[in-house]
Amino acid sequence: MNKDYLIAVVDDDQHIRNLVEAYLIKENYQTIGLGSAEEAWTLWQTNPPDMWVLDIMLPGMDGYEFCRRIRHEAEVPIIMISARDNEVDKILGLELGSDDYMVKPFSPRELVARIKRQLQRTYKMNAPTEGVTLPTAPASLEVGRLQLLLEERRVFWCREEVDLTSKEFTMLKVFADSPNRAFTRDELLTFVWGDDYFGSDRAVDHLIKRMRKKLEHVPIEAVWGHGYRMRAEEGEQTDEASTSN
Repeated sequence: MNKDYLIAVVDDDQHIRNLVEAYLIKENYQTIGLGSAEEAWTLWQTNPPDMWVLDIMLPGMDGYEFCRRIRHEAEVPIIMISARDNEVDKILGLELGSDDYMVKPFSPRELVARIKRQLQRTYKMNAPTEGVTLPTAPASLEVGRLQLLLEERRVFWCREEVDLTSKEFTMLKVFADSPNRAFTRDELLTFVWGDDYFGSDRAVDHLIKRMRKKLEHVPIEAVWGHGYRMRAEEGEQTDEASTSN
């Protein structure tokens, strides 16, 4: 039921907030309207919503910074809305982790359609399948000093547990499933974001950059003119390969 989802609409324009909320309420979603990123951050810490509709130009903390903070902690879906229609602004928003970007003025009906798609992609994909016997899968994956506990969605690097977001975990699993294989950016976009993702492939670069900060010396390396791969070597050779890129 739509009522199970809480959607936060963050915009300093009350008219836009009210309009978006009205359309969402008509579709039986729960909503909360906020006029600043500071209020939104307080909500995130006390009663995190299932999705954000986020304006970029906000008083105080802007939408870019708020998106960056959220992405450091979780992969909750974010749709950015802005009067800026430059390609650079769209790419920046997508690189920081937003799932979609709409330019004002926009159609509220189209926004609701995009919200439905993002909610389905994020939450239905991870929902348990009822009445279906799933094939047996390994309980863990190990590549050198990297270990993934799949059912628990936990990651250990050099025997130390590392907290990763959902997309970071999925990306790492793709590499761990096929060590030494070179993946194109388009392949990684499809595996992690889905085949209907329309944003820039630079989102892959940004996600891997975040992963490298959390997993120091992880042997994920760039393949010039192609994409990325994870080497299976261990020890000093792996460290040299990973730091050379």
